[in-house]
Amino acid sequence: MVEQDSRREDEWFRQNEKELIEAARKAREARERERAEHEAVEARAKLKAAHFMKCPKCGHDLKETDFSGVDIDVCSYCEGVFVDAGELEELFLKREEERRGLFRKLLRL
Repeated sequence: MVEQDSRREDEWFRQNEKELIEAARKAREARERERAEHEAVEARAKLKAAHFMKCPKCGHDLKETDFSGVDIDVCSYCEGVFVDAGELEELFLKREEERRGLFRKLLRL
């Protein structure tokens, strides 16, 4: 009787082997994909922490400064001026009188 049960079990595994292997493969791929996504998120966070608000020219800290109602980034060391997406357009859309002295203000003349 035990031998007959063993044969039935072996036969069941032979019949269902492909499905079991496929299910195990899909589960492994899902775990690998989840781990890769988690590692990518961590890598982006580390990269952002290393470069966020750092001067692209000299690497020192940038400080956000209000300039004619627009927040621009100014380097605390080399005094480089950097604008984020849309900020330059926002400055140029100011009235002409405000725009005339734009570069003088930037250069502190």
